Amino acid sequence: MKTTLQEFDEFIEKAKDIFIKKTKDYGTAWRILRPSSLTDQLFIKAKRIRSIEEKGTQQVGDSIQEDYLGLINYSVIAIIQLELTDSDDYELDPSLVEKLYTEQIRITRELLKAKNHDYGEAWRDMRISSMTDLILMKLLRIKQIEDNKGKTIISEGLDANYRDIINYAIFALILSGE
Repeated sequence: MKTTLQEFDEFIEKAKDIFIKKTKDYGTAWRILRPSSLTDQLFIKAKRIRSIEEKGTQQVGDSIQEDYLGLINYSVIAIIQLELTDSDDYELDPSLVEKLYTEQIRITRELLKAKNHDYGEAWRDMRISSMTDLILMKLLRIKQIEDNKGKTIISEGLDANYRDIINYAIFALILSGE
């Protein structure tokens, strides 16, 4: 049986492959997006997953797995955008983008490793639909933090919420294959 970190790496490899290919196709057009637009894009993908889960059918060919991979990639984009400024170029060199992606995934993987240790892989006993709901809750939190101009009193910031979305999406992908 594979470990969670091995499964994480496999799904990240798929997500990164899509991300790099789209970067080659489109460049870094996503640099134009404001944080709130990225949050809304994530929200749309998560709402689609929930809608399909509730209806039990879908009419558009994109798979739920593709949407979870999209949630990973848009979350990485959001974290990268948090670190870049308006003075940074819109069009970034693909090799730089790959480095930024890899670094954010490395940090997110370490977070998963630490939380998985403390929680004893409790997520394995959860339903996939709960992962979707937790992602939607994180997005509502992100919207509130954005409405508060990024300020929190006691809560984690935007990057922590995006990292949790990545990890919940990974968990959902793992559970869907079990």
